[in-house]
Amino acid sequence: MYTQWRDLHRDGMRRVHQKTLPLYQRTRKFKVYASNVMPGMTQTAPYATGLLRSITTFQGTPDDVEDAVQARLKRSRVLHDAGHQFALILEEAVLYYGVCDDEALAGQLDHLLGVSSLPNVSVGVIPFRARRTVWPLEAFYAFDESLVAVETLTAEVNVTAPGEIRTYLRAFAELAKIAVHGAEARSRIAKARSALG
Repeated sequence: MYTQWRDLHRDGMRRVHQKTLPLYQRTRKFKVYASNVMPGMTQTAPYATGLLRSITTFQGTPDDVEDAVQARLKRSRVLHDAGHQFALILEEAVLYYGVCDDEALAGQLDHLLGVSSLPNVSVGVIPFRARRTVWPLEAFYAFDESLVAVETLTAEVNVTAPGEIRTYLRAFAELAKIAVHGAEARSRIAKARSALG
């Protein structure tokens, strides 16, 4: 299903976060590929505020950023529930993109380092110079093996066709192979953090 952001955000962004809370609560295995911003469930309030404010301004939608950030943080609590597993793959550039001020980005990177140590979370970073077997793609979130949400500039595409879901999961597996994990991923996050002073 293809739904334009202007329709989803017609009365602000808070409702979208509230509406997807049950999906996050029932999903057991999350696979997230982030090519442009930090995965939503890892975002701090200051980072999310900077990001959602820019989205609101660009889209010209009603400004409910403060409420939307709180709804996003509430939805993100599943990250700390051992009944959920998270495999997160980020392009290294995501660690540097200034979608918020430097102080907020520094806090976000510190938070990501903390998240990467959770027993139910795996964080991989695709290095800038990695030899690509899969080119950079649009960001997507796989919820178990039943839904893939793809984020484009103008719309969210919810993929439910089994063959297409398998293709996204295959792409995720290939992206995970070219990512660095563990200490090397944390080192790249720490390097991005130290660049901010």
